[in-house]
Amino acid sequence: MNSVVKTTFSSTIKPRSEDSFGISFAPLSVEEIYKLADEGANGAVVLMSGMVRNQTDGKSVLSLEYQAYEPMALQIFYQIAADIRSQTPDVNRIVIYHRIGRLQIGEISVLVAVGSPHRSEAFEACRYAIDTLKHNAPIWKKEHWIDGSSTWVSIGACEQQSGDSC
Repeated sequence: MNSVVKTTFSSTIKPRSEDSFGISFAPLSVEEIYKLADEGANGAVVLMSGMVRNQTDGKSVLSLEYQAYEPMALQIFYQIAADIRSQTPDVNRIVIYHRIGRLQIGEISVLVAVGSPHRSEAFEACRYAIDTLKHNAPIWKKEHWIDGSSTWVSIGACEQQSGDSC
């Protein structure tokens, strides 16, 4: 599976009924997302939890604030699922949820879970989903620093950086 794909939409993607996607002000639950990805034909469920850390590039973080253009973000989530299924048809369930609003240190900002008969496909699909989401979804992050300043992190900044700093 390609590591990250830039997506261009020619039509609206409809999610499959067994998958689940959302943008939420409410806290995300690892247990609930896991249950949404689980089913009897799975041999593996891989779940990735992104959370607010206390520093970025050595600078102390107080909190993060997320904003999203929800209709387009959900379409990106649906496209990610469609891409995964075109590459790995055995995947049974794909679940992607992202928080918006102000989050404190340690709070979960994003959960991605993939259920599949085999672990290697679940790991690969989960990694593809989070990497593609971070680069393509219209979700913006504002870092609030301990010193009282703040900085918006743009999607474009993620595209220009390598590694996991975005």
